[in-house]
Amino acid sequence: MQEWLSRTSLLLGEQAVANLHDRHVLVVGVGGVGAYAAEMVARAGVGEMTIIDADTVAESNINRQLVALHSTIGRPKVEILADRLLDINPSLRLHAECQYLEADGVDALLDRNFDYVIDAIDTLAPKVALLIACLRRKVKVISSMGAGARLDPTAVAYADIADTYHCGLAREVRRRLKAAGIRKGLKVVFSTEQPSSTAVIPATGERNKRSTVGTISYLPALFGCYLAAHVIRKLTDNDSNKQHS
Repeated sequence: MQEWLSRTSLLLGEQAVANLHDRHVLVVGVGGVGAYAAEMVARAGVGEMTIIDADTVAESNINRQLVALHSTIGRPKVEILADRLLDINPSLRLHAECQYLEADGVDALLDRNFDYVIDAIDTLAPKVALLIACLRRKVKVISSMGAGARLDPTAVAYADIADTYHCGLAREVRRRLKAAGIRKGLKVVFSTEQPSSTAVIPATGERNKRSTVGTISYLPALFGCYLAAHVIRKLTDNDSNKQHS
């Protein structure tokens, strides 16, 4: 057992950490939410990870995104995050892909047989296509709903998509899943807080984005931690339960 994983092993047990090392996690979208999710999963000791995002760092990202610094403006987010993840775990089998996931590319992506998928996509078409494909293939997946226009960290929660409320993104995802014959069975992270109506303005000059939403530093990070916590616990639950039984 490597020393940097000793505290995790003390909590979860050596077998759980060893098993996590054999797992492959996909993170799609490494902005405000996804980068934190990816880092937390990496720090827990996952052995293989694929990260996908086509975006580059903008100055407006600095208030909330892990990869966003003045020194990284203009650089691909996956490139910055890849350097960071490999500095955490140099033996991580990392696949960093700077590309926009198109809806028609989802099936080929999932042919790689991931142990868990973390969806932190902002754009509806690829987001829903990924979720539908995961649910139909019975690929384990958890999805982030909207973290913007909110302030209350205590309102963040897990739920089935069917039980979400006060979230426009979740409402649209529900509608599109229903059209595909799916009404429930998708685990999500969402906020029960009513979003601020004054924190949303029309977007200009941004691909696949109709509005710009006000954000605070800690909420997207918390969403990412919730996503990572779920994945880590699901991939190690049986082993950690045995350790502490």
